[in-house]
Amino acid sequence: MTIFDGAVIAFYFVVVLGLGFWYKKRASRNLEAYFLGGRRLPWLALAMSGSVSNFDITGTMWIVSIMFVLGMKSMWHHWMWGFLMGAFFLAYMGKWVRRSQVMTAAEWMKTRFGDDRAGKTARTVYALMAILTLASFLGYAFQGIGKFASVYIPLENLAKHTDITWFQNLLTFHEPEILAVLIISITTLYVLLGGLYSVVVTDVIQTVVLSLSSVLIAGIAWAAMKKDALAQLPEGFWSLKVSWRLPEFAGTENAAFEFFGALVVVWVLKGLLLNAGGPAGMYDFQRFLAAKNDRDAAKIGAVWSAFLVVRWAMCMGIVLLALTGTLGVSDSEKVMPIVLRDFLPTGIRGFIIAGLLAAFMSTFSSTVNSGASFIVRDIWQVYFRPKANEQQAIRFSYIATVMLVLVGIAIGFQSNSIAGIWNWMMMALGAGIIVPNVLRWYWWRMNGWGYALGTIGGMLLSLVALFFDHVPDYYLFPLIVFASLLMCIAGSLLTKPVDKNTLLTFYTSVRPFGIWRPVRAHLDSDAQARIQGKASFLPVLLNVLLGMLAILGLYLFPMYLVGHQYLYSTLGLAVGIVSAVILKFTWYDKLPKVDSRSQA
Repeated sequence: MTIFDGAVIAFYFVVVLGLGFWYKKRASRNLEAYFLGGRRLPWLALAMSGSVSNFDITGTMWIVSIMFVLGMKSMWHHWMWGFLMGAFFLAYMGKWVRRSQVMTAAEWMKTRFGDDRAGKTARTVYALMAILTLASFLGYAFQGIGKFASVYIPLENLAKHTDITWFQNLLTFHEPEILAVLIISITTLYVLLGGLYSVVVTDVIQTVVLSLSSVLIAGIAWAAMKKDALAQLPEGFWSLKVSWRLPEFAGTENAAFEFFGALVVVWVLKGLLLNAGGPAGMYDFQRFLAAKNDRDAAKIGAVWSAFLVVRWAMCMGIVLLALTGTLGVSDSEKVMPIVLRDFLPTGIRGFIIAGLLAAFMSTFSSTVNSGASFIVRDIWQVYFRPKANEQQAIRFSYIATVMLVLVGIAIGFQSNSIAGIWNWMMMALGAGIIVPNVLRWYWWRMNGWGYALGTIGGMLLSLVALFFDHVPDYYLFPLIVFASLLMCIAGSLLTKPVDKNTLLTFYTSVRPFGIWRPVRAHLDSDAQARIQGKASFLPVLLNVLLGMLAILGLYLFPMYLVGHQYLYSTLGLAVGIVSAVILKFTWYDKLPKVDSRSQA
């Protein structure tokens, strides 16, 4: 990397740190300002922030590595992390979250399960689950940024200029870890200063930088894909066809993908359950809580996935350059940084690396800000300092942020690869917490004890799964899901239901659909008709399906375009546009004109 490239990157870091100092005063007014931006942030900025927070550098390296191995079949792999979430957000889930009128997803538990012992237990368990998940995400980010930076900053060269043996060994054998700690420290500083204000404002800047970077990489790859280059691609690279077994993977380092059909079933099921359960309590939940009203919350969900379209073009461009070049990459997780280093010209390289560092900082900052809110609001204030004033709470939020980052770094040190920690988070930990998160919205009889038992049991089983990492996901995932389901049902039915008034308040304010007839029976006929009409399931289902088609079409369009597969690209774009046009009439025209808890 040249001095000019380094100067571009350094300038970017100066800008984001400056924004942190700029927004320090505004963010320190109170906790709502620090964690939710005072609920005054524009919906488009919140959508860009939420979207770019999913555009993380580690996740992009993982997407590239999976695409490098599976080709277009990797689309099925993305179901596991719920990449169609925007369809559920726009159709109904964004509005449900915003109507909750809380500051954190764990605090939401009080509105659903009450403030008695069961409700408080559910809230605490939820907070612990979210903190564990977010700390794991930080460890995952640690792995990715370390591998990425080590390609460009060879610390082993510095080791040659010292005679201190232990220092030489440190720089030589722990280069990724040292670089990860350095970058994470800088990112943590600007999160500490500005709270959600600085996170969202810098996310908007990062969205622009990342979009331009993605277009540049996709354009370079498209220009390089001559006929002879495309002929070098593996057979079946462009196919989406699901085969039950891929025998070419048997006995190789990618043997986990051999029974591909079974994995697809599990990935799709996991994705649908994840999306039906709503934002899992991470930074996505926070963005909807920060919306001004129901209408804005729905619009956030609608464009959430749109800003990620260029990401798929960039990933395909990197994969095509790697497969048609002569890189000799042994670690598929390093494909992305090596391609960027070897194929991009000076200046553009620095700009694009700055953009990808922006992606890391965006996701990291969102994760840390959200995690600190759980520690402060749902643990510290509830059990240790219930009478703490706003300034004391904000000061402790700084401590909580640092604590969470240190735990994430510790987890990162224990992992050997991006795929290892990601797969555990998605398929083991995800299996343990997914069922309680779904049932809480759709089943009236779910109570705090059922939620707590199902979540704690699921998390414990996911930790046990660490010792059985050789067991395929298509065995492990269903077992954990089924066990968690039984614990949720048993915990709920063997204990008393949630207080009637709590259920009625939740039902009339959030207005969910599902198995709520016993609660609805306590309302007068006018209220029943009003809520039932506004919470009708079939129109919502139609909008969910249309949203999924729109996202899938826009997902496929840029990847096939970069690879000169113009017929498939046009079909993908057509599906996306037609679905979006229909949504104009079935969804957008029916959004509430003003914010009101009496409107859907």
